[in-house]
Amino acid sequence: MKIENTKAQMRKGVLEYCILSILKDDDAYVAEILETLKDAKMLVVEGTIYPLLTRLKNAGLLSYRWEESTSGPPRKYYGLTETGKLFLKELNGTWDELRNAVNLVTKQKKK
Repeated sequence: MKIENTKAQMRKGVLEYCILSILKDDDAYVAEILETLKDAKMLVVEGTIYPLLTRLKNAGLLSYRWEESTSGPPRKYYGLTETGKLFLKELNGTWDELRNAVNLVTKQKKK
């Protein structure tokens, strides 16, 4: 069994939560979202993020708007809907519970 496969699956499992968290304060376009994920060492490619953003939009968690760019074509900015904000709030609680449970099971101290 290759460790890289397991690591990739763990990242995929939290990617939706991370994207919603990135958008909690400000709208962002895909390049900004990818850069934030990259800075956090969550390596994601555009081919992965576009279908996820579409799924989140179709679920009513995200909306988007087009904005003209001074350096190229218009950009699609994504933001949380009210439903998305409530969903993220629930995920925050679930993440805290999950992190605490994993820390207990793996005997790691809570930070």
